[in-house]
Amino acid sequence: MEKAGKARRSDATKEAILNAARERFAEDGYERATIRAIAADAAIDPSMVMRYFGSKDKLFAAAAEFDLRLPDAAHVPPDELGRTVAAHIMDRWEHDEALKALLRAAVTNPAAADRMREIFTVQLAPAVFAVAPDAPATRAGLIATQVLGLAFTRYLLRLPPVVAMSRETVIAWLGPTLQRYLTGGLDRADGTADLRE
Repeated sequence: MEKAGKARRSDATKEAILNAARERFAEDGYERATIRAIAADAAIDPSMVMRYFGSKDKLFAAAAEFDLRLPDAAHVPPDELGRTVAAHIMDRWEHDEALKALLRAAVTNPAAADRMREIFTVQLAPAVFAVAPDAPATRAGLIATQVLGLAFTRYLLRLPPVVAMSRETVIAWLGPTLQRYLTGGLDRADGTADLRE
């Protein structure tokens, strides 16, 4: 009975740390958020954060739970899929500081990179499979190149021509590429994707 009570307290402490970390990372970004600030937000000693997670990197990777909330393809006309996904992705990047923080951390941190890969694998690949069951992993990977590349150049590198583009302009450029990746034919004899329209 004592062990069960201790396990419940341990789970509650861990959850309090994760909740505080999500809020702090979202507010301050990965670099400025500190273990001390997260511990203060969770009303515990900083040593407890280290005890449960070992490092700021590991804490961030554990706290980074993102739902891409991809649109249900069943409710989207097939020829509008690319534009719909592009619009949705733009809205997610524009309004989610924590997602940007995860991308920033993923560039240099293996745990954050693993978390980013997991998010795209678990959430994007099944959504692509629902639309195009032939080569869904390849299609999802190609979509990720566009989505992550756009986010990297617009929000991290802040490449002026990309930053200057309006939401609608980004969608107009990105939509047809995503459409091709989602619905383009597979014509190669060796079974690899030839995604020309």
